[in-house]
Amino acid sequence: MVYFPIFPTFVTVMESNHHISGINPHFKVSVRKQKSADYYIHGLKSHNRFVLSECITLLESNLPEKRKIAEAVLNTIPFQNDTTIRIGITGSPGVGKSTFIEAFGLYLISQQHRPAILAIDPSSQINKGSILGDKTRMQHLSAHPDAYVRPSPSGAVLGGTSAFTKEAIQVCEAGGFDIIIVETVGVGQSETEVDHITDVNILLLQPGAGDDIQGIKRGIVENADIFVINKADGPQFELAKQTKVSYKNAIQLFHHDVPGWICPVILTSAMDKKGMDEVFQSIIGFINLLKKKELLNSKRKYQELRWFERQSLIRLKEIAFENNAIKSTYQQLSHEMSSGKLSATSAIHQFEEAFRKLIHNL
Repeated sequence: MVYFPIFPTFVTVMESNHHISGINPHFKVSVRKQKSADYYIHGLKSHNRFVLSECITLLESNLPEKRKIAEAVLNTIPFQNDTTIRIGITGSPGVGKSTFIEAFGLYLISQQHRPAILAIDPSSQINKGSILGDKTRMQHLSAHPDAYVRPSPSGAVLGGTSAFTKEAIQVCEAGGFDIIIVETVGVGQSETEVDHITDVNILLLQPGAGDDIQGIKRGIVENADIFVINKADGPQFELAKQTKVSYKNAIQLFHHDVPGWICPVILTSAMDKKGMDEVFQSIIGFINLLKKKELLNSKRKYQELRWFERQSLIRLKEIAFENNAIKSTYQQLSHEMSSGKLSATSAIHQFEEAFRKLIHNL
């Protein structure tokens, strides 16, 4: 009699009274030796795309030893690099962000630029997984030697970006890419975080995307520097022109943060590769205006301070919950709330008191 059990993974042969393992006895699990910070620093200076990918993987790691190496690499990269352009591209699902970015990226390469695309993919709030399919939607661009496409999960971060997008931008710049494009998740009006890590923000729209009232919605729209109406081709071309008029009228109702800048509304067709030059010239015009008014460096300095504040709060939370007293207090209050013995307001007040008492006793 022969048995083929599912668990554990071996076969027992009863007829010969021998136990034969399904695992190769000569197989050895090799543990990769962690590379030094110098390896990554040298690789970035050599514009090695594979090392660049490894660096971003280090940034995304939860292991403290890998984060230390990533921080050592980041410390060698200047955050004030005014020779690069950081572009945020956002828009609702179905607007054609990936198709537009591939067409725009190939155009940039034709203009002797080296674009890097950081595509943020939405993470499931249930199992925390991401499809990370943007690279497959940019087949020609991702295969080009002068481009780099990196999909990353958004994780638990709201606002359309991931927790390490800003650091990934700096690593891409150190790797020799002069135009960094951040493609946001694309989930709606709250998606404004990209404005705090890029120089210029492009909002991608599709023909028929609202009227004058829709155009003046706050949030994602008021953070845009350039409006691009994609899919302006075929039977949708006339509708795209009407949408352009609507948005141009709506833009006049609110002023831009940069004095003297009037947001352009541009018609493009990613399929026909039309309008890419006008988009790029608008980007250059906006960057030149920022430099002329000495706002580019100050904007990036503000972004560094904001990043410091945001990351400090994340670290403070992690450190606080490493304390057993804080952790047990939180768990106890959560249990009492679940059993209906305590309201959320009372639980928050008690947790705050416990936390303050612990801080004062340090």
